[in-house]
Amino acid sequence: MDNMKSIVKVGIADLNIVTAPDIIRTSGLGSCVGIVIYDLSKKIAGLAHIMLPDSTLAKRNSINTFKYADTAIDSLIEKLLQKGAKKYALKAKLAGGAEMFQFASPSEMMRIGPRNVDATKVKLKEYNIPIVAMDVGGNSGRTIEFNPATGELAIRTVNKELKTI
Repeated sequence: MDNMKSIVKVGIADLNIVTAPDIIRTSGLGSCVGIVIYDLSKKIAGLAHIMLPDSTLAKRNSINTFKYADTAIDSLIEKLLQKGAKKYALKAKLAGGAEMFQFASPSEMMRIGPRNVDATKVKLKEYNIPIVAMDVGGNSGRTIEFNPATGELAIRTVNKELKTI
């Protein structure tokens, strides 16, 4: 790591964008999904740390739009386009969506991880943004770091080797 780069950290239910040489990171991805949408030609990327699949499940009027797959992806794409990314060039990588808790009942409501992954895929399909790589599922937490200069997503999974997709 040279000193020219800075690391932009994204918290839970948050999102941000970076341009090279900066890199972007989020940690604590359990059932949450980390979605990176990027334009490699412009060396710009956005990362959203999505907690839940669908904002329509929210019980109140004022919601954190960065928390839900459907609304966070809208916001992320809007921010990327405002910063000069080209819609036709956007690609996506995903990580997370683990099943962190093994419940006795296979209730759909408890399968937040897989539902987050599915909701993310559906939303990206609406925008015709291809998912070029993903590391999802399992039952371990992840930390991810994306480099918009190379398009590489480094994934640290608990008790596993560092992986790059």
